[in-house]
Amino acid sequence: MELRDTLQVAIDVGVRFGIRIIGAIALWIIGRWAINFVGRIINRWLVHQHLDPTLGRYIASAASIALNIVLVIAILGIFGVETTTFAALIAAAGVAIGVAWGGMLGNFAAGVFLVIFRPFKTGDFVSAGGVTGIVQEIGMFATTFDTPDNVRTIVGNNKVVGDTIQNFSANPYRRVDLTAQLAHGVDVKEAVAMLKERLARIPNVLAQPAPDVEILQFTLAGPVLAIRPYCSHAHYGQVYFDTNRMICDSFSSARYPVPEQHFRVWSQTG
Repeated sequence: MELRDTLQVAIDVGVRFGIRIIGAIALWIIGRWAINFVGRIINRWLVHQHLDPTLGRYIASAASIALNIVLVIAILGIFGVETTTFAALIAAAGVAIGVAWGGMLGNFAAGVFLVIFRPFKTGDFVSAGGVTGIVQEIGMFATTFDTPDNVRTIVGNNKVVGDTIQNFSANPYRRVDLTAQLAHGVDVKEAVAMLKERLARIPNVLAQPAPDVEILQFTLAGPVLAIRPYCSHAHYGQVYFDTNRMICDSFSSARYPVPEQHFRVWSQTG
Protein backbone atom coordinates (compact mmCIF):
# COMPACT_ATOMS: atom_id res chain seq x y z
CA MET A 1 0.00 0.00 0.00
CA GLU A 2 2.80 2.37 0.84
CA LEU A 3 4.56 1.67 -2.46
CA ARG A 4 1.37 2.42 -4.37
CA ASP A 5 0.91 5.72 -2.50
CA THR A 6 4.52 6.71 -3.12
CA LEU A 7 4.18 5.88 -6.82
CA GLN A 8 0.96 7.90 -7.01
CA VAL A 9 2.63 10.89 -5.37
CA ALA A 10 5.58 10.63 -7.77
CA ILE A 11 3.19 10.51 -10.73
CA ASP A 12 1.30 13.57 -9.46
CA VAL A 13 4.52 15.53 -8.90
CA GLY A 14 5.81 14.49 -12.32
CA VAL A 15 2.59 15.54 -14.01
CA ARG A 16 2.57 18.92 -12.26
CA PHE A 17 6.26 19.48 -13.04
CA GLY A 18 5.77 18.38 -16.65
CA ILE A 19 2.86 20.78 -17.04
CA ARG A 20 5.07 23.57 -15.71
CA ILE A 21 7.87 22.64 -18.12
CA ILE A 22 5.44 22.62 -21.04
CA GLY A 23 4.02 25.97 -19.87
CA ALA A 24 7.54 27.41 -19.54
CA ILE A 25 8.48 26.23 -23.04
CA ALA A 26 5.27 27.65 -24.47
CA LEU A 27 5.81 30.93 -22.64
CA TRP A 28 9.39 31.10 -23.93
CA ILE A 29 8.31 30.52 -27.53
CA ILE A 30 5.45 33.02 -27.34
CA GLY A 31 7.60 35.52 -25.42
CA ARG A 32 10.46 35.37 -27.93
CA TRP A 33 7.99 35.83 -30.78
CA ALA A 34 6.48 38.83 -28.99
CA ILE A 35 9.93 40.34 -28.32
CA ASN A 36 10.93 40.00 -31.97
CA PHE A 37 7.59 41.49 -33.02
CA VAL A 38 8.07 44.47 -30.69
CA GLY A 39 11.64 44.83 -31.98
CA ARG A 40 10.41 45.06 -35.58
CA ILE A 41 7.83 47.67 -34.58
CA ILE A 42 10.51 49.72 -32.79
CA ASN A 43 12.83 49.52 -35.81
CA ARG A 44 10.06 50.68 -38.15
CA TRP A 45 9.25 53.56 -35.82
CA LEU A 46 12.92 54.58 -35.64
CA VAL A 47 13.19 54.54 -39.43
CA HIS A 48 9.99 56.56 -39.71
CA GLN A 49 11.35 59.13 -37.23
CA HIS A 50 14.64 59.40 -39.22
CA LEU A 51 16.69 58.97 -36.06
CA ASP A 52 20.45 58.47 -36.08
CA PRO A 53 21.30 54.76 -36.70
CA THR A 54 23.47 54.64 -33.58
CA LEU A 55 20.63 55.95 -31.43
CA GLY A 56 18.34 53.39 -33.04
CA ARG A 57 20.68 50.57 -32.02
CA TYR A 58 20.78 51.94 -28.46
CA ILE A 59 16.99 52.00 -28.16
CA ALA A 60 16.46 48.60 -29.82
CA SER A 61 19.13 46.91 -27.66
CA ALA A 62 17.79 48.43 -24.43
CA ALA A 63 14.21 47.36 -25.24
CA SER A 64 15.31 43.82 -26.14
CA ILE A 65 17.31 43.41 -22.92
CA ALA A 66 14.46 44.71 -20.74
CA LEU A 67 11.86 42.45 -22.38
CA ASN A 68 14.10 39.38 -22.11
CA ILE A 69 14.59 40.02 -18.38
CA VAL A 70 10.81 40.25 -17.92
CA LEU A 71 10.39 36.99 -19.86
CA VAL A 72 12.93 35.13 -17.69
CA ILE A 73 11.27 36.38 -14.49
CA ALA A 74 7.88 35.22 -15.78
CA ILE A 75 9.24 31.74 -16.59
CA LEU A 76 10.81 31.47 -13.12
CA GLY A 77 7.42 32.43 -11.67
CA ILE A 78 5.89 29.36 -13.33
CA PHE A 79 8.28 27.15 -11.33
CA GLY A 80 7.29 28.86 -8.10
CA VAL A 81 10.32 31.12 -7.75
CA GLU A 82 9.42 34.26 -5.81
CA THR A 83 9.74 36.96 -8.45
CA THR A 84 9.94 39.81 -5.96
CA THR A 85 13.01 38.20 -4.38
CA PHE A 86 14.48 37.60 -7.81
CA ALA A 87 13.90 41.24 -8.76
CA ALA A 88 15.65 42.32 -5.58
CA LEU A 89 18.60 40.09 -6.47
CA ILE A 90 18.74 41.65 -9.95
CA ALA A 91 18.72 45.13 -8.41
CA ALA A 92 21.51 44.17 -5.99
CA ALA A 93 23.52 42.64 -8.82
CA GLY A 94 22.96 45.79 -10.87
CA VAL A 95 24.35 47.93 -8.06
CA ALA A 96 27.39 45.66 -7.69
CA ILE A 97 28.02 45.68 -11.43
CA GLY A 98 27.57 49.44 -11.50
CA VAL A 99 30.24 49.89 -8.83
CA ALA A 100 32.63 47.48 -10.52
CA TRP A 101 32.05 48.85 -14.02
CA GLY A 102 31.74 52.53 -13.16
CA GLY A 103 34.06 53.47 -16.01
CA MET A 104 32.12 51.40 -18.54
CA LEU A 105 28.82 52.93 -17.43
CA GLY A 106 30.42 56.38 -17.73
CA ASN A 107 31.42 55.54 -21.30
CA PHE A 108 27.88 54.32 -21.99
CA ALA A 109 26.35 57.55 -20.63
CA ALA A 110 28.83 59.59 -22.69
CA GLY A 111 27.86 57.54 -25.76
CA VAL A 112 24.21 58.45 -25.20
CA PHE A 113 25.28 62.12 -25.00
CA LEU A 114 27.15 61.84 -28.31
CA VAL A 115 24.17 60.24 -30.03
CA ILE A 116 21.56 62.68 -28.70
CA PHE A 117 23.46 65.99 -28.98
CA ARG A 118 25.54 64.95 -32.02
CA PRO A 119 28.63 67.18 -31.77
CA PHE A 120 29.88 65.11 -34.72
CA LYS A 121 28.71 62.21 -36.87
CA THR A 122 30.24 59.32 -38.74
CA GLY A 123 32.50 60.59 -41.54
CA ASP A 124 33.37 63.91 -39.88
CA PHE A 125 36.99 64.94 -39.43
CA VAL A 126 37.35 65.89 -35.77
CA SER A 127 39.79 66.34 -32.93
CA ALA A 128 38.44 64.74 -29.75
CA GLY A 129 39.78 62.74 -26.84
CA GLY A 130 43.36 63.56 -27.82
CA VAL A 131 42.90 62.05 -31.30
CA THR A 132 42.49 63.75 -34.67
CA GLY A 133 40.94 61.79 -37.51
CA ILE A 134 37.84 60.69 -39.39
CA VAL A 135 35.02 59.26 -37.25
CA GLN A 136 34.33 55.69 -38.35
CA GLU A 137 31.86 54.60 -35.67
CA ILE A 138 30.18 55.98 -32.55
CA GLY A 139 29.74 52.88 -30.40
CA MET A 140 27.96 52.28 -27.13
CA PHE A 141 31.18 52.54 -25.13
CA ALA A 142 33.85 53.90 -27.50
CA THR A 143 34.31 55.97 -30.65
CA THR A 144 36.49 54.71 -33.51
CA PHE A 145 38.72 57.06 -35.54
CA ASP A 146 40.99 56.68 -38.55
CA THR A 147 43.91 59.10 -38.12
CA PRO A 148 45.52 60.93 -41.07
CA ASP A 149 48.36 58.35 -41.09
CA ASN A 150 45.69 55.62 -41.46
CA VAL A 151 45.82 54.18 -37.95
CA ARG A 152 42.56 52.83 -36.49
CA THR A 153 42.22 54.40 -33.02
CA ILE A 154 39.51 53.62 -30.44
CA VAL A 155 38.81 56.09 -27.63
CA GLY A 156 36.42 55.67 -24.69
CA ASN A 157 33.34 57.89 -25.02
CA ASN A 158 33.89 59.34 -21.55
CA LYS A 159 37.27 60.72 -22.63
CA VAL A 160 35.80 62.04 -25.89
CA VAL A 161 33.04 63.95 -24.07
CA GLY A 162 35.33 65.12 -21.27
CA ASP A 163 37.81 66.78 -23.65
CA THR A 164 37.54 69.63 -26.14
CA ILE A 165 35.84 68.58 -29.39
CA GLN A 166 36.80 70.29 -32.66
CA ASN A 167 34.69 69.40 -35.69
CA PHE A 168 36.56 70.46 -38.83
CA SER A 169 33.75 69.21 -41.09
CA ALA A 170 30.94 71.23 -39.48
CA ASN A 171 31.53 74.47 -41.42
CA PRO A 172 31.57 74.80 -45.23
CA TYR A 173 35.21 75.98 -45.43
CA ARG A 174 38.49 76.22 -43.49
CA ARG A 175 41.36 78.68 -43.41
CA VAL A 176 44.90 77.55 -44.21
CA ASP A 177 47.41 79.43 -42.06
CA LEU A 178 50.92 79.86 -43.51
CA THR A 179 53.71 82.41 -43.12
CA ALA A 180 56.47 83.66 -45.40
CA GLN A 181 59.63 85.44 -44.31
CA LEU A 182 60.78 88.37 -46.49
CA ALA A 183 64.27 89.81 -46.51
CA HIS A 184 65.05 93.43 -45.75
CA GLY A 185 64.78 95.55 -48.88
CA VAL A 186 62.03 93.49 -50.57
CA ASP A 187 59.08 95.57 -51.77
CA VAL A 188 56.31 94.30 -49.47
CA LYS A 189 53.47 95.67 -51.62
CA GLU A 190 54.88 93.93 -54.68
CA ALA A 191 55.25 90.64 -52.78
CA VAL A 192 51.69 90.85 -51.41
CA ALA A 193 50.21 91.59 -54.86
CA MET A 194 52.17 88.73 -56.44
CA LEU A 195 51.10 86.22 -53.82
CA LYS A 196 47.43 87.24 -54.00
CA GLU A 197 47.45 86.90 -57.76
CA ARG A 198 49.05 83.45 -57.66
CA LEU A 199 46.88 82.23 -54.78
CA ALA A 200 43.82 82.69 -56.99
CA ARG A 201 45.31 80.20 -59.48
CA ILE A 202 45.73 77.37 -56.98
CA PRO A 203 43.03 74.71 -57.52
CA ASN A 204 40.24 74.61 -54.90
CA VAL A 205 41.16 77.94 -53.27
CA LEU A 206 37.88 79.76 -52.69
CA ALA A 207 37.26 83.17 -54.22
CA GLN A 208 34.94 84.02 -51.32
CA PRO A 209 36.14 84.60 -48.74
CA ALA A 210 39.13 85.98 -50.58
CA PRO A 211 42.64 84.87 -49.54
CA ASP A 212 44.41 87.10 -46.99
CA VAL A 213 48.03 88.22 -47.46
CA GLU A 214 49.13 90.74 -44.84
CA ILE A 215 52.15 91.68 -42.75
CA LEU A 216 52.04 89.55 -39.62
CA GLN A 217 55.09 90.80 -37.75
CA PHE A 218 58.65 92.07 -38.09
CA THR A 219 61.76 90.12 -37.22
CA LEU A 220 65.49 90.79 -37.40
CA ALA A 221 65.47 89.14 -40.84
CA GLY A 222 62.65 91.33 -42.19
CA PRO A 223 58.83 91.40 -42.36
CA VAL A 224 56.81 88.19 -42.05
CA LEU A 225 53.72 87.76 -44.22
CA ALA A 226 50.59 85.87 -43.11
CA ILE A 227 49.22 83.91 -46.09
CA ARG A 228 45.70 82.58 -45.53
CA PRO A 229 43.71 80.99 -48.36
CA TYR A 230 40.31 79.39 -47.72
CA CYS A 231 39.10 76.01 -48.97
CA SER A 232 36.71 73.18 -48.14
CA HIS A 233 37.88 70.63 -45.60
CA ALA A 234 38.24 67.93 -48.27
CA HIS A 235 40.90 70.02 -50.08
CA TYR A 236 42.77 71.31 -47.02
CA GLY A 237 45.89 69.16 -47.45
CA GLN A 238 46.16 69.83 -51.18
CA VAL A 239 45.76 73.61 -50.74
CA TYR A 240 48.24 73.64 -47.84
CA PHE A 241 51.04 71.97 -49.79
CA ASP A 242 50.26 73.75 -53.08
CA THR A 243 50.39 77.13 -51.31
CA ASN A 244 53.77 76.34 -49.75
CA ARG A 245 55.10 75.31 -53.15
CA MET A 246 53.70 78.47 -54.73
CA ILE A 247 55.41 80.68 -52.13
CA CYS A 248 58.76 79.00 -52.78
CA ASP A 249 58.42 79.22 -56.59
CA SER A 250 57.23 82.85 -56.47
CA PHE A 251 60.12 84.06 -54.34
CA SER A 252 62.61 82.16 -56.47
CA SER A 253 61.25 83.57 -59.75
CA ALA A 254 61.24 87.09 -58.28
CA ARG A 255 64.87 86.53 -57.16
CA TYR A 256 64.17 87.69 -53.63
CA PRO A 257 67.28 87.55 -51.45
CA VAL A 258 67.53 84.95 -48.69
CA PRO A 259 66.39 86.53 -45.39
CA GLU A 260 69.27 87.16 -42.98
CA GLN A 261 69.29 88.59 -39.52
CA HIS A 262 70.95 91.99 -39.34
CA PHE A 263 72.64 93.42 -36.29
CA ARG A 264 74.18 96.82 -35.81
CA VAL A 265 77.02 96.95 -33.30
CA TRP A 266 77.87 100.27 -31.77
CA SER A 267 81.32 100.75 -30.46
CA GLN A 268 82.40 103.52 -28.19
CA THR A 269 86.04 104.51 -28.22
CA GLY A 270 87.70 106.64 -25.68
